[in-house]
Amino acid sequence: MDKKIVRVAAAQIAPDLVSREKTIAHVLEAIRKAAAKGAELIVFPETFVPWYPYFSFVLPPVLSGREHIRLYEEAVVVPSAATDLVANAARELGIVVVLGINERDHGTLYNTQLVFDADGRLILKRRKITPTFHERMIWGQGDGSGLKVVDSAVGRIGALACWEHYNPLARYTLMAQHEEIHVAQFPGSLVGPIFADQMEVTIRHHALESGCFVVNATGWLTDEQIASVTPDEELQKALRGGCMTAIISPEGKHVVPPLTEGEGILIADLDMSLIVKRKRMMDSVGHYARPELLHVSLDNRPTAPLVTANLPTTDFSAEQTRTETDGYQDVSFDRNADQRVAVLRR
Repeated sequence: MDKKIVRVAAAQIAPDLVSREKTIAHVLEAIRKAAAKGAELIVFPETFVPWYPYFSFVLPPVLSGREHIRLYEEAVVVPSAATDLVANAARELGIVVVLGINERDHGTLYNTQLVFDADGRLILKRRKITPTFHERMIWGQGDGSGLKVVDSAVGRIGALACWEHYNPLARYTLMAQHEEIHVAQFPGSLVGPIFADQMEVTIRHHALESGCFVVNATGWLTDEQIASVTPDEELQKALRGGCMTAIISPEGKHVVPPLTEGEGILIADLDMSLIVKRKRMMDSVGHYARPELLHVSLDNRPTAPLVTANLPTTDFSAEQTRTETDGYQDVSFDRNADQRVAVLRR
Protein backbone atom coordinates (compact mmCIF):
# COMPACT_ATOMS: atom_id res chain seq x y z
CA MET A 1 0.00 0.00 0.00
CA ASP A 2 1.72 3.18 -1.22
CA LYS A 3 -0.95 5.71 -0.29
CA LYS A 4 -0.48 7.31 3.12
CA ILE A 5 -3.94 8.85 3.54
CA VAL A 6 -7.19 7.22 2.38
CA ARG A 7 -10.51 9.00 2.79
CA VAL A 8 -13.39 6.64 3.52
CA ALA A 9 -17.14 6.88 4.10
CA ALA A 10 -19.66 4.76 6.04
CA ALA A 11 -23.33 5.25 5.20
CA GLN A 12 -26.10 4.95 7.79
CA ILE A 13 -29.22 5.45 5.73
CA ALA A 14 -32.68 3.93 5.44
CA PRO A 15 -33.59 1.53 2.64
CA ASP A 16 -36.88 1.70 0.78
CA LEU A 17 -38.93 -1.19 2.20
CA VAL A 18 -41.00 -1.50 -0.98
CA SER A 19 -38.74 -1.21 -4.00
CA ARG A 20 -35.28 -2.48 -4.94
CA GLU A 21 -34.98 0.31 -7.50
CA LYS A 22 -35.71 3.00 -4.92
CA THR A 23 -33.19 1.55 -2.47
CA ILE A 24 -30.56 1.49 -5.21
CA ALA A 25 -31.41 5.13 -5.91
CA HIS A 26 -30.54 5.85 -2.25
CA VAL A 27 -27.26 3.95 -2.75
CA LEU A 28 -26.33 5.95 -5.85
CA GLU A 29 -27.16 9.24 -4.12
CA ALA A 30 -24.95 8.33 -1.14
CA ILE A 31 -22.11 7.33 -3.46
CA ARG A 32 -22.31 10.72 -5.18
CA LYS A 33 -22.36 12.59 -1.86
CA ALA A 34 -19.37 10.67 -0.52
CA ALA A 35 -17.39 11.08 -3.71
CA ALA A 36 -18.12 14.81 -3.71
CA LYS A 37 -16.42 14.98 -0.30
CA GLY A 38 -13.38 13.19 -1.62
CA ALA A 39 -14.15 9.69 -0.32
CA GLU A 40 -12.30 6.86 -2.06
CA LEU A 41 -14.30 4.09 -0.35
CA ILE A 42 -17.90 3.90 0.81
CA VAL A 43 -19.49 1.11 2.86
CA PHE A 44 -23.22 0.36 3.09
CA PRO A 45 -25.09 -1.72 5.72
CA GLU A 46 -25.75 -5.46 5.73
CA THR A 47 -28.14 -6.67 2.98
CA PHE A 48 -29.10 -3.07 2.34
CA VAL A 49 -30.53 -3.85 -1.11
CA PRO A 50 -33.42 -4.24 -1.26
CA TRP A 51 -33.65 -4.23 2.58
CA TYR A 52 -32.66 -6.32 5.57
CA PRO A 53 -35.44 -8.85 6.46
CA TYR A 54 -36.51 -7.07 9.64
CA PHE A 55 -39.86 -8.84 9.42
CA SER A 56 -38.24 -12.19 10.22
CA PHE A 57 -37.15 -10.93 13.64
CA VAL A 58 -40.65 -10.01 14.82
CA LEU A 59 -43.04 -12.20 12.81
CA PRO A 60 -43.54 -15.93 13.50
CA PRO A 61 -42.59 -18.16 10.54
CA VAL A 62 -46.24 -19.01 9.78
CA LEU A 63 -46.93 -15.30 9.14
CA SER A 64 -43.73 -14.41 7.31
CA GLY A 65 -44.36 -16.17 4.00
CA ARG A 66 -45.73 -13.17 2.12
CA GLU A 67 -42.84 -10.91 3.17
CA HIS A 68 -40.32 -13.62 2.37
CA ILE A 69 -41.73 -14.02 -1.13
CA ARG A 70 -41.67 -10.25 -1.59
CA LEU A 71 -38.00 -10.26 -0.62
CA TYR A 72 -37.37 -12.91 -3.28
CA GLU A 73 -39.09 -10.73 -5.87
CA GLU A 74 -36.97 -7.68 -5.02
CA ALA A 75 -33.66 -9.48 -4.36
CA VAL A 76 -30.57 -8.96 -6.52
CA VAL A 77 -29.19 -11.37 -9.10
CA VAL A 78 -25.44 -11.07 -9.65
CA PRO A 79 -24.69 -9.84 -12.25
CA SER A 80 -27.76 -7.87 -13.33
CA ALA A 81 -28.92 -4.37 -14.25
CA ALA A 82 -28.97 -3.55 -10.53
CA THR A 83 -25.30 -4.40 -10.01
CA ASP A 84 -24.41 -2.64 -13.28
CA LEU A 85 -25.80 0.63 -11.87
CA VAL A 86 -23.53 0.40 -8.83
CA ALA A 87 -20.53 -0.68 -10.90
CA ASN A 88 -21.02 2.24 -13.27
CA ALA A 89 -21.20 4.71 -10.38
CA ALA A 90 -18.01 3.28 -8.86
CA ARG A 91 -16.21 3.61 -12.19
CA GLU A 92 -17.50 7.09 -13.06
CA LEU A 93 -16.68 8.53 -9.64
CA GLY A 94 -13.51 6.52 -9.03
CA ILE A 95 -14.67 5.14 -5.68
CA VAL A 96 -14.57 1.67 -4.12
CA VAL A 97 -18.08 0.56 -3.12
CA VAL A 98 -18.93 -2.16 -0.59
CA LEU A 99 -22.60 -3.08 -0.76
CA GLY A 100 -24.63 -5.60 1.19
CA ILE A 101 -27.41 -7.31 -0.77
CA ASN A 102 -29.96 -10.07 -0.60
CA GLU A 103 -28.64 -12.17 -3.47
CA ARG A 104 -31.05 -14.44 -5.30
CA ASP A 105 -29.56 -17.57 -6.82
CA HIS A 106 -32.52 -19.37 -8.34
CA GLY A 107 -34.52 -20.73 -5.37
CA THR A 108 -32.30 -19.51 -2.54
CA LEU A 109 -31.46 -16.13 -1.03
CA TYR A 110 -28.02 -15.36 0.39
CA ASN A 111 -26.64 -12.61 2.60
CA THR A 112 -24.01 -11.33 0.19
CA GLN A 113 -21.28 -8.70 0.32
CA LEU A 114 -20.14 -7.11 -2.95
CA VAL A 115 -16.93 -5.14 -3.37
CA PHE A 116 -16.65 -2.98 -6.50
CA ASP A 117 -13.23 -1.52 -7.22
CA ALA A 118 -12.78 2.09 -8.31
CA ASP A 119 -12.78 0.97 -11.95
CA GLY A 120 -16.19 -0.69 -11.54
CA ARG A 121 -14.96 -4.28 -11.48
CA LEU A 122 -16.62 -6.64 -9.02
CA ILE A 123 -13.56 -7.91 -7.15
CA LEU A 124 -15.34 -9.80 -4.36
CA LYS A 125 -18.68 -11.53 -3.97
CA ARG A 126 -18.96 -13.40 -0.70
CA ARG A 127 -21.84 -14.98 1.17
CA LYS A 128 -22.30 -14.96 4.93
CA ILE A 129 -21.15 -18.38 6.05
CA THR A 130 -23.75 -18.87 8.81
CA PRO A 131 -26.95 -16.83 9.04
CA THR A 132 -27.86 -15.96 12.64
CA PHE A 133 -30.95 -17.08 14.59
CA HIS A 134 -34.05 -15.86 12.65
CA GLU A 135 -31.93 -15.34 9.52
CA ARG A 136 -31.63 -19.09 9.01
CA MET A 137 -35.24 -19.09 7.83
CA ILE A 138 -34.34 -16.52 5.18
CA TRP A 139 -30.87 -17.22 3.75
CA GLY A 140 -28.76 -20.16 2.71
CA GLN A 141 -25.22 -20.72 3.97
CA GLY A 142 -22.14 -19.40 2.24
CA ASP A 143 -18.84 -21.22 1.78
CA GLY A 144 -15.13 -20.63 2.31
CA SER A 145 -14.49 -19.26 -1.16
CA GLY A 146 -15.44 -15.76 0.00
CA LEU A 147 -13.13 -15.71 3.00
CA LYS A 148 -10.44 -13.85 1.14
CA VAL A 149 -8.80 -10.45 1.11
CA VAL A 150 -8.76 -8.55 -2.19
CA ASP A 151 -6.49 -5.83 -3.51
CA SER A 152 -8.32 -2.61 -4.33
CA ALA A 153 -7.56 0.99 -5.19
CA VAL A 154 -7.53 1.83 -1.46
CA GLY A 155 -5.61 -1.19 -0.20
CA ARG A 156 -6.26 -4.76 0.86
CA ILE A 157 -9.91 -5.23 1.85
CA GLY A 158 -11.48 -8.03 3.87
CA ALA A 159 -15.18 -8.27 4.72
CA LEU A 160 -17.46 -10.00 7.20
CA ALA A 161 -21.14 -9.54 7.98
CA CYS A 162 -22.63 -9.02 11.43
CA TRP A 163 -22.08 -11.93 13.83
CA GLU A 164 -19.46 -13.50 11.58
CA HIS A 165 -17.28 -11.23 13.70
CA TYR A 166 -18.01 -13.56 16.62
CA ASN A 167 -16.25 -16.36 14.74
CA PRO A 168 -12.58 -15.83 15.66
CA LEU A 169 -11.38 -18.33 13.05
CA ALA A 170 -13.16 -16.45 10.25
CA ARG A 171 -11.61 -13.21 11.45
CA TYR A 172 -8.17 -14.77 11.73
CA THR A 173 -8.47 -16.11 8.18
CA LEU A 174 -8.73 -12.52 6.93
CA MET A 175 -6.07 -11.29 9.33
CA ALA A 176 -3.65 -13.92 8.00
CA GLN A 177 -4.15 -12.46 4.52
CA HIS A 178 -2.97 -9.07 5.79
CA GLU A 179 -6.12 -7.02 5.39
CA GLU A 180 -5.51 -3.28 5.69
CA ILE A 181 -9.14 -2.13 5.71
CA HIS A 182 -11.70 -4.45 7.22
CA VAL A 183 -15.29 -3.85 6.15
CA ALA A 184 -18.02 -4.72 8.65
CA GLN A 185 -21.75 -4.57 7.96
CA PHE A 186 -24.63 -4.89 10.45
CA PRO A 187 -28.39 -4.35 9.93
CA GLY A 188 -28.93 -1.58 12.50
CA SER A 189 -32.39 -0.75 13.92
CA LEU A 190 -32.46 -4.08 15.70
CA VAL A 191 -32.37 -5.57 19.20
CA GLY A 192 -31.81 -2.28 21.06
CA PRO A 193 -28.87 -0.33 22.53
CA ILE A 194 -27.10 -3.47 23.73
CA PHE A 195 -26.59 -4.50 20.10
CA ALA A 196 -24.71 -1.27 19.41
CA ASP A 197 -22.61 -1.70 22.56
CA GLN A 198 -21.63 -5.25 21.63
CA MET A 199 -20.91 -4.21 18.06
CA GLU A 200 -18.56 -1.47 19.18
CA VAL A 201 -16.58 -3.89 21.35
CA THR A 202 -16.36 -6.34 18.47
CA ILE A 203 -15.12 -3.96 15.78
CA ARG A 204 -12.69 -2.17 18.07
CA HIS A 205 -11.22 -5.47 19.18
CA HIS A 206 -10.83 -6.67 15.60
CA ALA A 207 -9.00 -3.47 14.68
CA LEU A 208 -6.59 -4.00 17.57
CA GLU A 209 -6.11 -7.69 16.92
CA SER A 210 -5.73 -7.38 13.16
CA GLY A 211 -3.77 -4.12 13.19
CA CYS A 212 -6.05 -2.74 10.49
CA PHE A 213 -8.73 -0.09 10.03
CA VAL A 214 -12.37 -1.13 10.39
CA VAL A 215 -15.14 0.67 8.50
CA ASN A 216 -18.54 -0.39 9.82
CA ALA A 217 -21.97 0.55 8.45
CA THR A 218 -25.36 -0.07 10.04
CA GLY A 219 -28.82 0.65 8.65
CA TRP A 220 -31.56 2.91 9.95
CA LEU A 221 -35.35 2.66 10.02
CA THR A 222 -37.73 5.58 10.49
CA ASP A 223 -40.67 5.33 12.89
CA GLU A 224 -43.00 5.01 9.91
CA GLN A 225 -40.97 2.13 8.51
CA ILE A 226 -40.92 0.35 11.86
CA ALA A 227 -44.70 0.66 12.08
CA SER A 228 -44.98 -0.82 8.58
CA VAL A 229 -43.04 -3.91 9.68
CA THR A 230 -45.28 -4.48 12.73
CA PRO A 231 -48.11 -2.45 14.31
CA ASP A 232 -47.38 -4.07 17.70
CA GLU A 233 -45.75 -1.38 19.83
CA GLU A 234 -44.01 -3.94 22.04
CA LEU A 235 -42.46 -5.64 19.03
CA GLN A 236 -41.49 -2.27 17.59
CA LYS A 237 -39.03 -1.91 20.48
CA ALA A 238 -37.04 -4.75 18.92
CA LEU A 239 -36.59 -2.66 15.76
CA ARG A 240 -34.92 0.30 17.42
CA GLY A 241 -31.36 0.93 18.53
CA GLY A 242 -28.50 -1.26 17.39
CA CYS A 243 -26.83 1.43 15.26
CA MET A 244 -23.06 1.89 15.44
CA THR A 245 -21.76 3.24 12.16
CA ALA A 246 -18.10 3.77 12.94
CA ILE A 247 -14.57 4.03 11.61
CA ILE A 248 -11.89 2.50 13.85
CA SER A 249 -8.10 2.84 13.72
CA PRO A 250 -5.55 0.00 14.21
CA GLU A 251 -5.14 1.34 17.74
CA GLY A 252 -8.79 0.56 18.48
CA LYS A 253 -9.87 4.20 18.54
CA HIS A 254 -12.75 5.92 16.78
CA VAL A 255 -11.26 8.03 14.00
CA VAL A 256 -14.41 10.17 14.08
CA PRO A 257 -17.36 10.05 16.52
CA PRO A 258 -19.71 7.15 15.67
CA LEU A 259 -23.20 7.60 14.29
CA THR A 260 -25.83 5.90 16.46
CA GLU A 261 -29.03 7.78 15.60
CA GLY A 262 -30.57 9.00 12.35
CA GLU A 263 -29.28 9.03 8.82
CA GLY A 264 -25.88 10.32 7.80
CA ILE A 265 -22.55 9.53 6.18
CA LEU A 266 -19.36 9.40 8.23
CA ILE A 267 -16.23 10.66 6.48
CA ALA A 268 -12.73 10.05 7.82
CA ASP A 269 -9.12 10.15 6.67
CA LEU A 270 -7.17 6.99 7.39
CA ASP A 271 -3.47 7.39 8.11
CA MET A 272 -2.22 4.08 6.72
CA SER A 273 1.11 4.43 8.53
CA LEU A 274 -0.75 3.51 11.73
CA ILE A 275 -0.89 -0.09 10.50
CA VAL A 276 2.90 -0.49 10.75
CA LYS A 277 2.92 1.45 14.00
CA ARG A 278 0.52 -1.07 15.52
CA LYS A 279 2.07 -4.20 13.98
CA ARG A 280 5.57 -3.20 15.04
CA MET A 281 4.40 -3.88 18.58
CA MET A 282 2.02 -6.79 17.94
CA ASP A 283 1.49 -8.60 14.66
CA SER A 284 -0.98 -11.43 15.28
CA VAL A 285 -0.10 -13.16 12.02
CA GLY A 286 3.61 -12.34 12.05
CA HIS A 287 6.10 -12.06 14.88
CA TYR A 288 3.38 -12.57 17.50
CA ALA A 289 2.08 -15.76 15.86
CA ARG A 290 3.06 -19.34 16.68
CA PRO A 291 1.89 -21.23 13.59
CA GLU A 292 3.76 -24.39 14.59
CA LEU A 293 1.43 -24.49 17.62
CA LEU A 294 -1.74 -22.78 16.38
CA HIS A 295 -2.96 -22.21 12.84
CA VAL A 296 -6.18 -22.06 10.84
CA SER A 297 -7.07 -24.42 8.00
CA LEU A 298 -9.40 -22.96 5.35
CA ASP A 299 -11.32 -24.95 2.76
CA ASN A 300 -11.76 -22.25 0.12
CA ARG A 301 -13.41 -24.44 -2.50
CA PRO A 302 -16.80 -23.22 -3.72
CA THR A 303 -19.54 -25.67 -2.82
CA ALA A 304 -22.05 -26.93 -5.36
CA PRO A 305 -24.94 -29.41 -5.26
CA LEU A 306 -23.74 -31.06 -8.48
CA VAL A 307 -20.20 -31.87 -9.50
CA THR A 308 -19.64 -33.51 -12.86
CA ALA A 309 -16.47 -35.41 -13.67
CA ASN A 310 -15.16 -36.46 -17.07
CA LEU A 311 -13.85 -39.92 -16.28
CA PRO A 312 -11.35 -41.80 -18.49
CA THR A 313 -13.12 -44.20 -20.81
CA THR A 314 -12.34 -47.91 -21.03
CA ASP A 315 -13.33 -50.11 -23.93
CA PHE A 316 -15.48 -52.91 -22.51
CA SER A 317 -16.50 -55.18 -25.37
CA ALA A 318 -19.91 -56.80 -25.32
CA GLU A 319 -18.37 -60.27 -25.01
CA GLN A 320 -16.11 -59.17 -22.16
CA THR A 321 -19.04 -57.62 -20.34
CA ARG A 322 -21.17 -60.75 -20.70
CA THR A 323 -18.38 -62.92 -19.38
CA GLU A 324 -17.45 -60.72 -16.44
CA THR A 325 -21.02 -60.04 -15.33
CA ASP A 326 -22.36 -63.54 -15.74
CA GLY A 327 -24.15 -64.43 -12.50
CA TYR A 328 -24.08 -60.88 -11.16
CA GLN A 329 -27.03 -58.57 -10.63
CA ASP A 330 -25.64 -55.16 -11.70
CA VAL A 331 -22.55 -53.27 -12.72
CA SER A 332 -21.45 -49.86 -11.37
CA PHE A 333 -18.27 -47.85 -11.47
CA ASP A 334 -16.13 -46.50 -8.68
CA ARG A 335 -15.83 -42.76 -9.42
CA ASN A 336 -13.22 -42.30 -6.70
CA ALA A 337 -10.69 -44.59 -8.35
CA ASP A 338 -7.89 -43.28 -10.55
CA GLN A 339 -9.18 -45.42 -13.41
CA ARG A 340 -12.62 -46.55 -14.39
CA VAL A 341 -13.15 -49.84 -12.51
CA ALA A 342 -16.01 -52.22 -12.85
CA VAL A 343 -17.52 -53.12 -9.48
CA LEU A 344 -19.58 -56.27 -9.64
CA ARG A 345 -22.24 -57.04 -7.03
CA ARG A 346 -23.77 -60.51 -6.53
